[in-house]
Amino acid sequence: MQYIKKDLGSFNLHMIKTNKFKTITMRVIFHSPIQKEDITKRNVLSDILLQSSKKYSSKRNMIIESENLYAADLYNNTQRLGNYMMTSFILQVLNDRYTEKGNFNKAVEFLSSIIFEPDVINDSFQEEALSIVKKNCEDMISTVKEDPVDYAFIRLKEAYDKENPISYRMVGYKEDLDKIKGKNLYDYYKNMIENDFVDIFVVGDFEEDELLSLIKKNFKFRKIKKQKKSYEIENKPVRKRRLIAKEKVNATQSKMAIACPVGNLKPYEKNYPLVLGNIILGGGVDSKLFKEVREKNSLCYTIFSGYSKLDNMIYISAGIDRTNFDKTVDLTTKILEKMKKGRISDKDIKIAKEFYNTSITSIEESPMNLMREYIAEEIIQMEPYQERKQIMNKVTKKEIVRAMKKVNMDTIFLLEGESDENN
Repeated sequence: MQYIKKDLGSFNLHMIKTNKFKTITMRVIFHSPIQKEDITKRNVLSDILLQSSKKYSSKRNMIIESENLYAADLYNNTQRLGNYMMTSFILQVLNDRYTEKGNFNKAVEFLSSIIFEPDVINDSFQEEALSIVKKNCEDMISTVKEDPVDYAFIRLKEAYDKENPISYRMVGYKEDLDKIKGKNLYDYYKNMIENDFVDIFVVGDFEEDELLSLIKKNFKFRKIKKQKKSYEIENKPVRKRRLIAKEKVNATQSKMAIACPVGNLKPYEKNYPLVLGNIILGGGVDSKLFKEVREKNSLCYTIFSGYSKLDNMIYISAGIDRTNFDKTVDLTTKILEKMKKGRISDKDIKIAKEFYNTSITSIEESPMNLMREYIAEEIIQMEPYQERKQIMNKVTKKEIVRAMKKVNMDTIFLLEGESDENN
């Protein structure tokens, strides 16, 4: 496998050359510093671009063209990455050797026409398509509570700091949806094309010079743009007294979520010792939270922790009986405090390193995994993943303990089931 990055001035091209896949996967990413009021507009915009274009006047015509390209897969997503909102348009198409010569070129032209030639009349998106997209977006917003784990995390982050980008609901907001019209959405589209920083990733088996020429021909961004602010979020000081917030729901299980902001750490500490510390804390069935809280004390149905480097936060989630809330919080607190005091065994560290190494191995199993990896390396400025196993294997217990001492439980949210059953 070979990774090549080209700075083309108005965007970066990342070529990941490998013969491991039968497909070529392309991802065009628009990066913009996140603004709460822009989230809903961005969701609607990315969806309406896949409804129709100048060349393909309906969703049906787009689907037909995708089938003509040997069932090319085209989709979009918008997500938050630290202080930024990232909107991606992803194309996956069979390599020409499995279809016909020129099929990939046609697929790239198809994607380009969708991004650069929207279905606009008199500087406005058409209201018929807009109404369909807005209705779909409204449906998504209205179902935000249907996944209790996700919803508990949303409410946790809002309780932690409603002004912090981590609290923004990426599904969007009804009050902002009502303000979107065809003309102001087109103005927003032009601003995205003109001002967003752009990365293009391509994974597959291709000729470098041919791909470079094809991308230059079809993606002509005019302005040279650079990163405007750090992706990394700076959290506020930890509360002197924990905040506990609750919301009742009609459910047979309660969901608990905990925000543990991380204090100032050096890049090495964030990327290695703290990663291992989180795995030991709640990263799997061998973690302390799983063994102690779930298996030994039977206080929860599920429990795990996750570490967001750009948010500078460890998140803990558990499915519990509401009557076990206090006990679960107390035991989770004790486990974290014991780790800070060095109650970590050599076996804990060995298992965590093996877990990490397995996750590194899985990076090459899919094109999207590879893209996510190189995006992370670019943004977080990590060493190449091929080198990280060796670095991680040298991490010491002392380093893990030092990093975990910077982790503090700040905010706890309970999505409280009103009809819990016994555990």
